[in-house]
Amino acid sequence: MDYLTRLARFVHETRLGDLPASTVKASRLVLLDTIGAIVAGSALPENTRLAHRAARRAPHGGASLLGHGLKADSLLATFTNATAGVALEMDEGNRLGGGHPAIHVIPAALAVAEEMGADGRRLLESIVAGYEVGSRLGGATQARPNVHAHGTWGTISTAAAVARLHDLPGDEIRHIINLSASMSPANTWTPALEGATIRNAYPGRSGLEGILAVDLHRAGFTALDDAPSDVYGTILADHFEPAQAVEGLGESYRIEENYFKLHACCRINHPALDAIMALRAEAKITAEQVARVRITSIPFGLRMTEPAPRSMLGAKFSIPYAAAAALVLGRTDAAAFADGVLADARIRATAARVEVAADPEMALKRADYPTAEVWITLTDGRVLTRTTGVVRGDAANPVAPDEIVAKFLALAGGPLGEARAREIVEVIEGVDGLKDIRELTALLTPPQA
Repeated sequence: MDYLTRLARFVHETRLGDLPASTVKASRLVLLDTIGAIVAGSALPENTRLAHRAARRAPHGGASLLGHGLKADSLLATFTNATAGVALEMDEGNRLGGGHPAIHVIPAALAVAEEMGADGRRLLESIVAGYEVGSRLGGATQARPNVHAHGTWGTISTAAAVARLHDLPGDEIRHIINLSASMSPANTWTPALEGATIRNAYPGRSGLEGILAVDLHRAGFTALDDAPSDVYGTILADHFEPAQAVEGLGESYRIEENYFKLHACCRINHPALDAIMALRAEAKITAEQVARVRITSIPFGLRMTEPAPRSMLGAKFSIPYAAAAALVLGRTDAAAFADGVLADARIRATAARVEVAADPEMALKRADYPTAEVWITLTDGRVLTRTTGVVRGDAANPVAPDEIVAKFLALAGGPLGEARAREIVEVIEGVDGLKDIRELTALLTPPQA
């Protein structure tokens, strides 16, 4: 049995009753976290305007535009919600592969499930299945240096989730995986590094195309017999190892091996920020006491050295800015990267004193080697140092679920109100008991909407 047939069979056979209790619990928490990222991102001006345009294009749609009292069809709802979900850089990810699987699975799964009136069990099954396939294919792929993970295998993640929602047989799911692989977007890191928000549309685009892959299958379109090997083995990646995609399949679940973002910026910043926030708290220092900072990071960090970013997104992909904001403000949440903070003279002055170096052995996937080293030289001559391994929030260095719930309340409480946000927490805790997922989606709009 080849790797695609095994993945397709896994998707078809995913049943909530067969999953470990820990996997079901993890899927609920990932759902909550992702909805929080979407709702918070939906409040940004460009995402509000996009939601209104989507609603006008599909005025009779049955899928909610999260954070708004609006609906569209599942294609445009997926595009809009996934785009909002990455805007604040708070969506979860997986260091074993796949970049950010949930934002490539949940927007479409939720939109299609709402259109169908599917129950909560089927929604969670589709999330677990889509997450597993996307993460595994991502882990089997060594993308080329300038290929951004967002969207790349997200089309397959979405397609697998939607196929599971429709309870399609394994041979059809295999065909859909191949159709969706040939629709994989080719996206680069450049817009993210330059702060161009078109980058936020990457998972929206792949999610929309993942839904279309199911439609193309039903319309009778044909596919390659092994499209992932064609796309990742010849264009988007330096190499692709199909056997890795199914190694240990069904023995554990990637959704339990994820990481939750506790800093509102690119994951590459997180190891250094963990160290800086710990040093700041332990030594009780202020930014005024800092003479210079040296950060050793993964090799890609050398591309993230702009000390004076011109946009919120650009700041999230700047190691000097993120480090300086942490030292000056003592926080690394979305507020630390807001447009109104970028011109803060204290942050800019501190960022100018941050030096970034690289260690070729450092890699975010590794748990056996540092992911960042930070040296802070103070004006009195003292030098504070700290090394980070696996960052806080990763399954290998977990935080309590209550901290993820608190993150959700902070993100969703603004757009939806604290009372509504707490109600959503309660509903998601019992989501697998919902007879119709619309009981949840009805809550994902402001109470006055």
